[in-house]
Parts: sequence; C-alpha cells; structure tokens
Amino acid sequence: MQPHPDITTPAAPEPAPAGGPPALPAAVPAAPVTAGAVRASDGDRDGAVQALGEALAEGALDTAEYGRRLGRALAAVTRADLDALTADLPASRAAHDRAAAARRAARAEADEREWWNEWAHWAGAAAIMTVIWGVTSLSEGEWRFFWPVFPLGVWAAILLACALWPSDGD
Repeated sequence: MQPHPDITTPAAPEPAPAGGPPALPAAVPAAPVTAGAVRASDGDRDGAVQALGEALAEGALDTAEYGRRLGRALAAVTRADLDALTADLPASRAAHDRAAAARRAARAEADEREWWNEWAHWAGAAAIMTVIWGVTSLSEGEWRFFWPVFPLGVWAAILLACALWPSDGD
C-alpha cells in the first residue's frame, strides 16, 4: 500500500557519526495542500448539514434532494466535497438572523465592558483626587471642604445617565 502523497514520512535515518548519538531522520516535505483538499472535520460536516436543513425548511430543496445531499454530506471527506453540496443554495435567512443576533450580542457585551471600564477610570480619578485633597488638608493642618465631590459627582451622573438612557447612535 502506498502512503498518501500529502503525508510527511520520515526518510531513512542518516548514519550515526562515530562515537555520537544516532542522527535523527530528515523529514520529507509534503506536497502543498490546496484549500479544497483539506479534510473536513465533524464541525464542517455539521455546518453543511445545518445549511441543508435550513434550505429544506426554506423550500430551496425538496425532501428527496435533501436526503441525497445529507447522505453525501455525512460521508464527505474534504471541504471541497461539502462546498459542492451547498454552493448552489441561496443564502439562508436563518443564518443571516443568527449572524445579526450574534453581532447585537457582541455589541451589547462590548458596551457593558466599556461602561465598567469607565467606572474603573472614575474610581482611579476618585482615588487620585482624594489623595490630593487629603495631602493638602493635612499640610494645612485642618480638614478642608471635600472638593472632589463636584467633578466626581458630575462624572458619575453622566455615567448613570448613559446607562439609564443610552443613545441609539452608540
């Protein structure tokens, strides 16, 4: 049986130098693999089966054609085999809806992370201003009016307003 041409096989080991450890075998370079010749994973097959199911649900395939393509998808060896099964199908509305929902969820997560980062900046500024207020009060020998309340209060009010009434443009 001949080995597959894309698989790297070790060459015969080189003779060992006198008194030294044996030399490692040199690897035989594999032939370049084209994109269509890449083996399909279970995830690739699952994605093709899902696309075929959506095409059936949307009326792009009848049940007989779906059955034929499903059998070929489950037996597919390469990505090119899978691509051939779904190349003539229209874009799925369900896939488009899933992608739009994923974008909305990612945007909401990014907005929440940004909001918490703003509060972290607020807390850092609060610590710095409080230290400045404390040092100046101690150097004067009496507790002065806590002036950081004004910039921190305005900043906190803006952050809360952004959380309670978000703008549509953001």
